[in-house]
Amino acid sequence: IAIKNANAIARSVRNIVLTTPGEKFFDPDFGSNVSKLLFENVDDITASQIQQEIEFSINNYEPRVKLLSINVNPDFDSNAFDTIITYEVVGADVPPQALEFALQSTR
Repeated sequence: IAIKNANAIARSVRNIVLTTPGEKFFDPDFGSNVSKLLFENVDDITASQIQQEIEFSINNYEPRVKLLSINVNPDFDSNAFDTIITYEVVGADVPPQALEFALQSTR
């Protein structure tokens, strides 16, 4: 059961990051503005803004996790940001979880 919960929480964290506010019915503030930032320059400043946006949105919308770290690194060759979110599942006896994905603008 703990693994199913951990998978559900990982999906939830990913959905929060990838959902744009206004996309979810009855909860217009849900999500993050990461998708808007993906059209900015691929650099350390934008990576920092994405990291702050991820931190804010997960802290607001996913009470089941305690964030340990968020690493957002520009990938200049792919015009994307490599992202690693590390967190603990609150109240569960599972090791810290790491969620890795690339954030890329869709044109």
